[in-house]
Order: sequence, then structure tokens, then C-alpha cells
Amino acid sequence: MIKGLALTPPVIGRISIGRVIEKNGKRLPEKDDEFTLTSQIQHKDGWIAHPLDETLRGSSGAKLRSIPIKLLFDDPDLNMRANYTLFNRTTGRPMCVGNGETCRRATAEGIHTFECRTPDGCELAQGSQCKPYGRLNVRVGEDDVLGTFILRTTGFNTIRTLLARMAYLSALTGGILASMPLELRLRGKSTTQSHRAPIYFVDLTLRAGQSLHEAVEQARTERTKQTELGVDQAALDEAARRGFAMGAFEDVEDDGLPIIEEFFPDTAQEDAPTSGTVNATQTMLRNKLSAKANRLEPASAG
Repeated sequence: MIKGLALTPPVIGRISIGRVIEKNGKRLPEKDDEFTLTSQIQHKDGWIAHPLDETLRGSSGAKLRSIPIKLLFDDPDLNMRANYTLFNRTTGRPMCVGNGETCRRATAEGIHTFECRTPDGCELAQGSQCKPYGRLNVRVGEDDVLGTFILRTTGFNTIRTLLARMAYLSALTGGILASMPLELRLRGKSTTQSHRAPIYFVDLTLRAGQSLHEAVEQARTERTKQTELGVDQAALDEAARRGFAMGAFEDVEDDGLPIIEEFFPDTAQEDAPTSGTVNATQTMLRNKLSAKANRLEPASAG
């Protein structure tokens, strides 16, 4: 077995909230107000839509704002991994990954562990692109019991909401998350920092029209049936735990550059779970702030 390579859940598609567009010679993320399910194949116009995207929409032109899903693992920390992450913008490799207490950092002498001071207090992160970065793997559809769709996000609202929901649902259900019928739902809110313009984040809820008691009963029935058939969920969780621990970093170089392009762009982006359509209000505010900064500060290289 290859050493130093993290074994991560098989990915058969992506869940995004936007796309990357070319504007003024730069490729930048464009925000949106709906989910899009894509394959892992790109062409010149972006990622190719996954067949399930059309199925879930139901009708042409309908906005996809909720997705029925199931989680792959009972352990919330296996379903979603969230860290402060700094990528090498040239190679796409992770340079430093931390949790606010300790971090693993790639140095000339190899991978070493240091104190993680978070982006605000870290000299390495000053003026760079170290951000909270989360990856959620979920099952969509029933065709592949181990294949997952991955939702990547640098949005604090999304990371905090998803981690809290999984922790609460795990406590309420006795830890049978992988059997629960759930739903990813896109929510919007306005904040002072967004100047009343909507920002969108991802929530994890019970499926529409289903009560907690109904969902738990369904999950327990399914888990009992799986156990009788010899399906060992605890062993799956342990195999995943060992797989994640095998590598210094979860993300690999092949994925790094597209991740940087979409989630760690050169220009500052508003707090959103992923990229999507920028509305006129946000564009106007950004232009005003940029013009004011140019008047107040001397130009600097790089």
C-alpha cells in the first residue's frame, strides 16, 4: 500500500453553488443562489452537469435549492473535515493545514507539526490565502452505496452550520447518522458586512415533510436490517478513519489548482459557501471600496 497517501471517500460528482468565469482576463468565482450537481469532467465552459442535476430539478429552469442525501459515516468528523488551509498557489499543493491549536506544515525538511495561531495570528498566513476550508461528502441517489458527491466550502456560515447540525443529529439519534434520511438546503441571510445583500450558506435538515420521530424510526429500521444482513457500519467508519490518517494532507495536487481558482481567488470574496452569481449591489459596493482604498493607500507590487 502507498504510504503518505490519504484514502478519502470515492467521489463521483461535485455539489457547487456557482462556477468560475473569465472576466477582464482573470478567472474568478461567480456566486449563485442554487445548487448545481456536476460530474468531475470539465470542458472549456466549465464543469459538465451530472445527470442527477436534471433529475432533481424536476422541470427545466427550476432552481435547485434542496438535495435529498444520506451521509456515508456515523462519525460527523468523517463526513466533514474542516481546517484552516493554505495552498501553494503555483503547484496546488497544501502547504499548511491546522485546527486552531496545531498544524501540519510542509517544509524543506518534510512535514512538521507547529502551533496553529489561526490566520489572524500566523506570520505565514499574513497577506496570503489561509482560510477555513471544509469538505463534506454525501450520498445522492441509490446507484452507488459508497460513491459520494463532495461539497467544498470556505464559508464560515456553512462550516459552522453543518458541523453543528451533524453533532446535534448524532446526539438525538444515538449516533446512527449514516441511516438518517436527510436533506441539504440552501439558505440566505443578510449581515452588516454584506450591506444587506443576501449571502447563501448550506444547511443540513430532515427531509421536507418528515418529523424527527419518523426519520429516527426509519433510520433504526434500516440499521437493524443492515446489521441482520451483515453490513458493519462501525467497521466502515474505522476504515475511513485509518484512511484519512494515512496522508499528511487530504487534498492532492491534481485537485489543488481548481480548488484555489474557485475558493482561494486572488481577489477578496464575500463569505459564501462556494462561488456563485454576484448581484449588482455587491458589485457596486466592491467597486466603491476598491476606489476608496486606491485613494487612501499607496500602490504596492504583488
